[in-house]
Amino acid sequence: MSQSNPGQMTWKLEGAETSGMLHLRYQETEPWRPYTDFPEHFLPDPPEFSQGYATFLALLKQNWKTI
Repeated sequence: MSQSNPGQMTWKLEGAETSGMLHLRYQETEPWRPYTDFPEHFLPDPPEFSQGYATFLALLKQNWKTI
């Protein structure tokens, strides 16, 4: 995904069992998927951090949008 066309990120997914986990998608027409489904972006998190925090910070730097 190029920086001119970043994806989207969210922490709050209604009805998801994985609440509090980062979810990603490339386009708004796609369903949300856990960040762990994106090995090209996945970064391990430090202990006691939210699931996906390291990935979230890295993608923010690549201009991904937070929803």
